[in-house]
Amino acid sequence: MSSRRGQSVTIYALGTALTAIPLTAATARWPRKRLLLTAVVAFALANTVTAVSTDCLLTMAARFVAGVAAGLAWAMLAGYARRMVPDHFQGRAIALVMAGIPVALSLGVPAGTFLGSVAGWRLTFALMTVLTVVLVGWILALVPDRPDRPGREPGARTPVAPALAVPGVAPVLFVTLVFVLAHTILHTYVAAFLGGVGLGDSVDLVLLLFGAASLVSVWVVGVHIDRRPRALIVASVLLVAAAATALAVLSGGAVPVYAAVVLWGLGWGGVPTLLQTAVTDAGGEAADTAQSVLVTLWNVAMAGGGVAGGVLLARLGPLALPWSLPVLLAPVLVVALAARVHGFPARRAGAGS
Repeated sequence: MSSRRGQSVTIYALGTALTAIPLTAATARWPRKRLLLTAVVAFALANTVTAVSTDCLLTMAARFVAGVAAGLAWAMLAGYARRMVPDHFQGRAIALVMAGIPVALSLGVPAGTFLGSVAGWRLTFALMTVLTVVLVGWILALVPDRPDRPGREPGARTPVAPALAVPGVAPVLFVTLVFVLAHTILHTYVAAFLGGVGLGDSVDLVLLLFGAASLVSVWVVGVHIDRRPRALIVASVLLVAAAATALAVLSGGAVPVYAAVVLWGLGWGGVPTLLQTAVTDAGGEAADTAQSVLVTLWNVAMAGGGVAGGVLLARLGPLALPWSLPVLLAPVLVVALAARVHGFPARRAGAGS
């Protein structure tokens, strides 16, 4: 059963990674509200099939479709949100939209795990369908059909290669790939690390501390992202690197580990917002294409982090996991500092005084 669960997670990630770019291009001229509704309804249907399926292949197909739907929604949400507000509020709009990631990690994952252990995984997926239907009603009632933003042509698209050539896009994508890879190596195997340092019974507490700190980070980034995007991304890299180093060096006691985990959450929580804002700002007219590439690389990095972390754990043991982060984050910091004009400027264009 655990093997099948792992396969379903991999299939879901593949659905997102393989289709985010081509589907974003294929649906470029769709009205944004219709596209969002289509993705959410497809997600609901896939979860319904998962809940009732008794066939392994059908279940895996449903998880693939769920990943496709999630990747499509993720790729278009940041651009959709930023077009609803004036330029000086765009960073905060993306922060609000992307708050779902740390909320899901801090509340949704533990709640889903608990519900699955008590009532079974089928009921968990059925509940997800119910919540998604509520979301569809919310979108129909309250989400604008097309933001009235002058100078923005709905559905305007740029092929992938020209989008990557836009100044600033490539550095942001590099930072995304390596930063997410580093984070995933430790986050995926945090239970193994805690077990290796004698804190195997504290996994739930550690995840709660990490999630709560991540939510604080989302709030801080949302408040300051329009005026200090460069400072925030540099601070995030340094905080996560410092936290990982502390976990490696000070893993002999519970309190230092808990403190390092809080530092980790403070550094990581706002990263999705920072990276999606940076790539949309750098991409300009090619922002939607750049977003779809970012979503693909994010999922590739998550898959790669799982593989790399497993190799480190098998060959060098759990204490090697946190040491990998400062090594990987060193080039991330260099690239973020170098992209001072395009990619990670000191201040977002159009931000108020």
